[in-house]
Amino acid sequence: MAIYLNRGCGFGLWRFAHLGRAVIDSRSVSGYSHGDFANVIFLHHSTGRNLIEQGGVRERFAEAGYDFWDHDYTWPGLRRPDGSYTNYSYKIPDDNTDPDGLAGIFAQRVYGLPRNAFSGLLQHEVIAFKSCYPVSHIVNDEQLEEYKSYYLDMRDVMDQHPDRIFIVLTPPPLIPAVTDAEAAARARAFANWLTSDEYLSGHPNVFTFDFFDYLAEDGLILPDFNMLRAEYREGEDSHPNKTANEIIGPIFVDFIIDAVQEYRALYEPENAG
Repeated sequence: MAIYLNRGCGFGLWRFAHLGRAVIDSRSVSGYSHGDFANVIFLHHSTGRNLIEQGGVRERFAEAGYDFWDHDYTWPGLRRPDGSYTNYSYKIPDDNTDPDGLAGIFAQRVYGLPRNAFSGLLQHEVIAFKSCYPVSHIVNDEQLEEYKSYYLDMRDVMDQHPDRIFIVLTPPPLIPAVTDAEAAARARAFANWLTSDEYLSGHPNVFTFDFFDYLAEDGLILPDFNMLRAEYREGEDSHPNKTANEIIGPIFVDFIIDAVQEYRALYEPENAG
């Protein structure tokens, strides 16, 4: 059982304690990186947590010889490959993993120690990250273009780190009760753009896992087209259910392993030179 720091001790002290623990643990975390892109981290919230726990993600990575870390909300923070909590976080600003929050993380200054969120993530060789389902309620075309601009800014930063692999996850879809056909269509358009050559071509260390597509209804004539599939829903909740996670978890792991193998073939000759 993890023993968490008492946030009642004061926000400033709590942040300082997390920073101190992250810095002290830095050598251990970085020690999992051997240049073979087997040190993986996944930045997520509750949907990602369910995918990991119900989809056998950690176990499948371990079987393949990968060290899988994951970072939830700031509370409870970072988990080790064995699933135990480190009792600290990488201080994700405002716990914001919406496109603007992610872009803010990628805009942070890089330090040799995990003094901020991005420097913490860069201790790992493969960095997977996602926004949660509220992002899929895209109310107009202007918001869609704004989301794209954030991901273009992030891609510019990814280009500066060829010694890292970045795995973009498209945001999961919403249930019909909390969205509409127009917003859902824009969510589909956003996912399609993130997986397109327009976004990925010429950026060999950037890969997109289309989480949206695996979860969303694709029947054109159905009223929940582009929304969370009926078989993946539980009541009035946009979290994909256990059935979804059990199906998609292994696909997610295999996608990352395939991406690593593809990039190794490009990257290792550069190291040899």
